[in-house]
Amino acid sequence: MDDFRGARRETQEGGRTVITEPGRIIVRDPGGQAFVRHNEVDRFRFGARDIKTQQVGNETRTIVVRPDGSQIINVNDRQGQLLRRIRRDQRGREIIIIDNSYRGGPRGIGGFYVDLPPPVIQIPQDRYIVDAEGASPDLLYDTMIAPPVERIDRRYSLDEIRYSAGVRQRMPSIDLDSINFETGSWEIPPDQAAKLQGIADGLNRAITANPRAVFLIEGHTDAVGADVDNLSLSDRRAESAAELLTQQFQVPAENLTSQGYGEQYLKEQTDGPSRVNRRVTIRNITPLLNGGQASLPPPPPGTVPPRR
Repeated sequence: MDDFRGARRETQEGGRTVITEPGRIIVRDPGGQAFVRHNEVDRFRFGARDIKTQQVGNETRTIVVRPDGSQIINVNDRQGQLLRRIRRDQRGREIIIIDNSYRGGPRGIGGFYVDLPPPVIQIPQDRYIVDAEGASPDLLYDTMIAPPVERIDRRYSLDEIRYSAGVRQRMPSIDLDSINFETGSWEIPPDQAAKLQGIADGLNRAITANPRAVFLIEGHTDAVGADVDNLSLSDRRAESAAELLTQQFQVPAENLTSQGYGEQYLKEQTDGPSRVNRRVTIRNITPLLNGGQASLPPPPPGTVPPRR
């Protein structure tokens, strides 16, 4: 982190502290809450046949052309924030995988905050938060496609999910405790990368069943170090896991998104070094994006649904 720390620049914008570093923007609200953002487009460059960029009004569209001719289109605003992610097949048919448009939640951290109380968990705790180490392939898959633990009352944008713990907690999760990050590192050693095979198999199976499924990969740190360092570090850990799942196990990049939370959600309550807390978590956020509907929502105007 030393190189990134030395390259940081801090400014004040509308009462917020904005810290920029290579590849990341960290924002601290006046109340002390902080979040980290990064542009996911670089993650789509692996294996691409071509990459095109178009400017349409205030939107930047990055079109990633795959070897089979299909395309992934990421639409970002002027600040680099994702607005929509679209898959276009070889025949030109499109489906929107992620719609990150604002849905009217109260303004808060990141501009999108939903104040929901923690859900009432009525399933066993070890089925609500599953430790990947030792879990069977069936348990991993069942957790990836499990329904919300409480009723979802509306559709949420990706940012509302990212920045609102009460929303995310409606879905079970899997802790990748089989991956152990060293202090200050986001690299996944080769001997540990192989342990992701079961996770990747479950993800690919779930995405085959529902090509619009979206999984959030969450990065975490222990409580050692500065909060800004930990936000950056955790976000890079989540991105590393997403990259590895795509590059080594062929999990479609467009069905993954990542976010770091620093030391905000400790699994082990300690201020000292903790390998347990230096972790990555996977959560299916598809029901949150589509409002908990049992079937897929109708495509937006101007798109053509895929053949089944």
